[in-house]
Amino acid sequence: MIIYNVTCHMDLALAEEWLRWMQEIHIPEVMATGCFQSVGILKVLTNADDDEGVNYSIQYSAETMADYERYRDQYAPALQQKTRERYGEQILAFRTLLEVVGPMSAG
Repeated sequence: MIIYNVTCHMDLALAEEWLRWMQEIHIPEVMATGCFQSVGILKVLTNADDDEGVNYSIQYSAETMADYERYRDQYAPALQQKTRERYGEQILAFRTLLEVVGPMSAG
């Protein structure tokens, strides 16, 4: 399994509106591509000492690398552009790709 992680940083004043937009618009659009099986939204609780604002991690699970690559090549540019048009420089995003190599649950 492949995890496509997008960590987003923003001012606290923007966080509630951004989170609502993510849940109601952006994430449903990403999931409609059929490239991912599930998604999780996590609030990052640890921040750097000089970090102001809030950070969220959006984690999309793809069954295979090919599924992620299809998303990256066919859908990501347009969806990321929509986010830039809406928020400009107000949201800083950092993307990482992870591979699950062991169990994700206790037991």
